[in-house]
Amino acid sequence: MFKDTQGFSSFSVDDLKKARQFYAETLEMEVREEEHGLVLKTGGTEIFIYPKVMHTPAAFTVLNFPVEDIDQAVDELFRRGVRFEQYGGGIMTDKKGIHRSADNGGGPNIAWFKDPAGNVLSVLEP
Repeated sequence: MFKDTQGFSSFSVDDLKKARQFYAETLEMEVREEEHGLVLKTGGTEIFIYPKVMHTPAAFTVLNFPVEDIDQAVDELFRRGVRFEQYGGGIMTDKKGIHRSADNGGGPNIAWFKDPAGNVLSVLEP
């Protein structure tokens, strides 16, 4: 039914102006305004961000950014004012906020951070 359609992802924010600034300036993504929100372009994919008055941040990762060197990416984002989440237990992060599961034979090394609306994003090293 949907094999020939191009799906896209979307998520909400509580302030489009702050979202535009964060995604365009901090993350240096291509962002364009649409009638009812913002469109982020990343590679060949577009993601729609829409305003929601009663916005509740997603409790899961809404957007992942693959990077070649996670330490370099985390350091650069930190310099730009991004703060990384700290987790314990099964997803223990180090002092930089990186969960280093690839170093132990698990999944990718990954670090989570939030956009101004509180949505969870990540950089990961495949």
